[in-house]
Amino acid sequence: MAIPSGPVTPSTDAERAMFDFVDAYDRAYEIAAAQHDMTVAQACVLGRISKPRGMRDLADELRCDASNITQIVARLEARELIERHANPEDRRARQLIRTPAGDALNAAFERSFEFARNASATLTADEQNELALLLRKALGQPMVDG
Repeated sequence: MAIPSGPVTPSTDAERAMFDFVDAYDRAYEIAAAQHDMTVAQACVLGRISKPRGMRDLADELRCDASNITQIVARLEARELIERHANPEDRRARQLIRTPAGDALNAAFERSFEFARNASATLTADEQNELALLLRKALGQPMVDG
């Protein structure tokens, strides 16, 4: 079950719209993951292993405890979606690598998670560009020339 992303009473219509969008995105992500017999966390981790990754690096990126990643990885590994291999640069460290089955499942998940594509498809090209600019501005990210 997704946790509501917003406060009980948003202070502005823009804040309410952002919370509504994030909640809808989270619900759609959860539904897409469940369609492939994955949790949200498993889908998230599987999607981030497009190239060999260290578990610490992954935990840092996801801002979670390494023990959480270890549990998620163990479940993905049990389904033969990822494997742990020795890091060629440091044989003491392990790297996560997606298996062909993991690649196929991740591709299927990405095809089924259509929320952002469908939401942006309701906007004109100019509206999509404006939305991208506004979201980057709200996040304090640099503006990108389109």
